[in-house]
Amino acid sequence: MTFKTLDSAELAGKRALVRVDFNVPMADGAVTDDTRLRAALPTIALLRAGGAKVILLSHFDRPKGKRVPSMSLAPLVAPLAALIGAPVAFADDCVGELADRAIAAMKAGDVLLVENLRFHAGEEANDPVFAAALARNGDLYVNDAFSAAHRAHASTEAIAHRLPAFAGEAMRRELDALDAALGRPRSPVLGIVGGSKVSTKLDLLRNLVVKLDQLAIGGGMANTFLAAQGHPVGASFFEQDLAPAARDIMALAAQRDCELLLPLDVVVAKEMAPGQTAVIRGLDAVTTDDRILDAGPATVARLVAAMDRAKTLIWNGPLGVFEIPPFDGATTAAARHAAALAMTGELIAVAGGGDTVSALRHAGVVDDFTFVSTAGGAFLEWMEGIPLPGVLALNAA
Repeated sequence: MTFKTLDSAELAGKRALVRVDFNVPMADGAVTDDTRLRAALPTIALLRAGGAKVILLSHFDRPKGKRVPSMSLAPLVAPLAALIGAPVAFADDCVGELADRAIAAMKAGDVLLVENLRFHAGEEANDPVFAAALARNGDLYVNDAFSAAHRAHASTEAIAHRLPAFAGEAMRRELDALDAALGRPRSPVLGIVGGSKVSTKLDLLRNLVVKLDQLAIGGGMANTFLAAQGHPVGASFFEQDLAPAARDIMALAAQRDCELLLPLDVVVAKEMAPGQTAVIRGLDAVTTDDRILDAGPATVARLVAAMDRAKTLIWNGPLGVFEIPPFDGATTAAARHAAALAMTGELIAVAGGGDTVSALRHAGVVDDFTFVSTAGGAFLEWMEGIPLPGVLALNAA
């Protein structure tokens, strides 16, 4: 698909409605992680430099169409202003008289944050009347919230059909990275999918095995595949009822010439807790009271060799229980190797998903990959091949 960017927009004096994702973690009324605020800064700066009036639209939490004071966006005004280095005004509603007055008072280059979109039931209902009320306050629409693009809401989908619609800078970077990973990747393409449950990633696995050259499966979900092959998994977590689905995925991979890289060896312990003695086992040496908690060194060595041959890597999910050392070994070693290749330009390395971002941060390489998406659900749905309404609405073709 094609989409318009702000490079082609006439900005001077225009009211730019910018959909951002400011659903940030808060504690005692203060922002504890400003990553999503920072992500919006390039788009805000570009619009201000072009002389636009910047009107920021966002949701926060799940008020379910009612005004919930604890879910107001007002506490974000001060930290956002500090990041921008300029005043940020606030409107106590996103539509109606309060929003109208605040927008009418704006001058070129001003920034206004309006109240939580989800205080109105029409937002999540993708209500055309609510979308029209939002659109009346803008001359152009900018979607800079890929993390909300998997939801067909009024501020992500319906509004894009009522105004000239553009991708913001964060959205553009995300879409370009995803296109490089699966849309038009450099081959060979290697995937890593980890995490605990096959059941949550069946559609993802089925989509990837028809697109990738190699797919490594790790984490607890690898146990289900090992059990499906007849290997003992001891006291490890696995989904016995999904063994047939695992065998179907293995058959589909073979049919589509995607090599599945399942563990060659594993790291086990008696309990999933800090301070446990970790033991490396061959696949057929796992005992009844062993818990598989990480991939073994032979598995990591093969995965590292696959990275060396690959040109593109897409990664979702850790290879083990990385939160509890020493069961972070495989994830950390693989992440650091991928990061080293990405930094030299030998590998396009794209990763995403909440646990993945945490694992890469734990390994100290979250800034060294080609691109790391913090979008969560939108990233996973994109990997599954599901069209994202907020992205489709930007299609300029």
